[in-house]
Amino acid sequence: MASPFAMKKDIVRFGSMMADRGWVAGSDGNISARLGRDRILITPGGAAKGRLLPDEVMTVDSNGRKIQGPGEASTEILMHLFVYQNRPDIGACIHSHAPYATAFAVSRFRIPDDVLPELVVSVGKIPLTAYAPPGTDAVPKSLEPYIEGHNAFLLRNHGLLTIGRSLEEAYNRHETVEHCARIIHLARQLGDMSKLPKDDYRRLESLRKQMDEAPGDER
Repeated sequence: MASPFAMKKDIVRFGSMMADRGWVAGSDGNISARLGRDRILITPGGAAKGRLLPDEVMTVDSNGRKIQGPGEASTEILMHLFVYQNRPDIGACIHSHAPYATAFAVSRFRIPDDVLPELVVSVGKIPLTAYAPPGTDAVPKSLEPYIEGHNAFLLRNHGLLTIGRSLEEAYNRHETVEHCARIIHLARQLGDMSKLPKDDYRRLESLRKQMDEAPGDER
């Protein structure tokens, strides 16, 4: 496992990439990573993700109690803790207001998972959660029906959450969902979308499950 400071630098790097891509504005979004069995690194509340410094990244315990850092943890810490408590295989969470994915969440449309092969292999089905006021315990409760077996979540009227075994995997899934959401939005302007053949969809889905079950982070 990388050192705590190296992981903080990675959180800062991905935060900067999120800002550069226009997925966050101001202090939007939050990022976290599991640091051992009972420690979590998480972005501070009220901080712009594109202008973070490694020393500003917070360290909390598995119950969310502050261990280190100059500020307070993200207001969405309950969502992150819920993921780690219920998915021991997960090592990182990324939440943003990526425009195309969030547009689906606001419009209450699901992103179809049977249109683009990349989405099937890298992410899988993306549930649309019930609305939950941001920063409250209603957010993890809205994830509860879907937390097992899903890697991305559309938070109704809120944004996108992706999870992964590493920060790299969580970020890559975020990028894939947003890119696919944009393609699907554009395709809808042109007319009906063509779905993947059912047999190939099943093949791709089986491939993703094999990759998810592989030891370590192969991607």
